[in-house]
Amino acid sequence: MTARPVLIHETAFVDPSAELGPGVSIGPLSYVGAGVRVGEGTQVVAQATLLGPATIGRNNRVFPHATIGAAPQDRSYGGEPTELVVGDDNVFRESVTVHRGTARGSGVTRVGSGGLYMVGTHVAHDCVVGDAVTFANYTSLGGHVRVQDRVVTGGHVAVAPFCVVGELAFAAGGAMIERDVPPYVIVAGDRARVRGINDVGLSRAGVPEASRAALARAYRQLWRSKEPLSVSARAVMLELGADAYVSRLLAALG
Repeated sequence: MTARPVLIHETAFVDPSAELGPGVSIGPLSYVGAGVRVGEGTQVVAQATLLGPATIGRNNRVFPHATIGAAPQDRSYGGEPTELVVGDDNVFRESVTVHRGTARGSGVTRVGSGGLYMVGTHVAHDCVVGDAVTFANYTSLGGHVRVQDRVVTGGHVAVAPFCVVGELAFAAGGAMIERDVPPYVIVAGDRARVRGINDVGLSRAGVPEASRAALARAYRQLWRSKEPLSVSARAVMLELGADAYVSRLLAALG
């Protein structure tokens, strides 16, 4: 089988040290810098910038004015060769920015696979983002944020540095997140607070109806009760802790 050709538009610039896999397409007025490795089938549509050191996986799509792999926006950064690692099958829409890590942090920013990063999304230095996330327009992650699989955000969501957003959580538009978000919940507001269980997301992910019902009951006991959260959590563990999803929710609450 013949490998697919690499296509580089005549107005694009690709550094001689960059490595482009089979079928990669670099569109008009795009820039691919030194130390960038791009996996098979990835398409840089036009007027986008890839900077290194960075490894970008297979079948990603990068739209105009996105910048993937730029140096971190961190005062401690002194030009060290930190890195960005991106998985497969992501879509980075217009004006998305994803920055490399810092020497004071992990040194690496990691982005999973199958994500949709809508217009103006920002992933800061040392973040770790899971698979199948959907970030609506102008979602912004501060440095060192960890976002687990299948998280969805509305537009203009901001996550403060070092926060963790649990799997299958949903952050409503405009949410300002300053503390960890448990898995499976909806958060909203400034400052964002838990408002309910993300039943739509759970259903779409194939979570069994019995587990969704258990999570809904756990939510009522944990966040609607007048008892302290620590007291409510013990009661939920006794009543519903056998359910794997409830158990993971309680574990995230500590």
